[in-house]
Amino acid sequence: MIPKPIIRKADEVQAQDVANSKAATIQILLGPEDGMPNFFTRRFTIRAGGEIPNHKHDVLEHEQMVVSGKMVLTLDGREHLVSEGDCIYIPAGVAHRYENRFGQDVQFLCMVPAVDDYKTEWLSASAGR
Repeated sequence: MIPKPIIRKADEVQAQDVANSKAATIQILLGPEDGMPNFFTRRFTIRAGGEIPNHKHDVLEHEQMVVSGKMVLTLDGREHLVSEGDCIYIPAGVAHRYENRFGQDVQFLCMVPAVDDYKTEWLSASAGR
């Protein structure tokens, strides 16, 4: 079956809290449930003071783009300041943490492959949980 084109307004997609995180939401913008068999496109929002704690996925790589704001992204223990327009690749198995230390929300898109064995290994707990 050939997938059909999809056009959707991101703001019309329901946001859900990110598990084990503080002041962070996720929206599944597009994915297999929409007839896209290979990828998920997700939008994360982390409010000021929020974080997604250190974690990794052994079989899942991430391709990301910061669309607004800035945050500290920690990759395998090394901090990086990323901001609007920055593109990020996180290979499978790399520990990563997102922290908004700034006064405005940060939003980023995250594209991941649709895999059957997607697991998150939490390496630390959120300070807010």
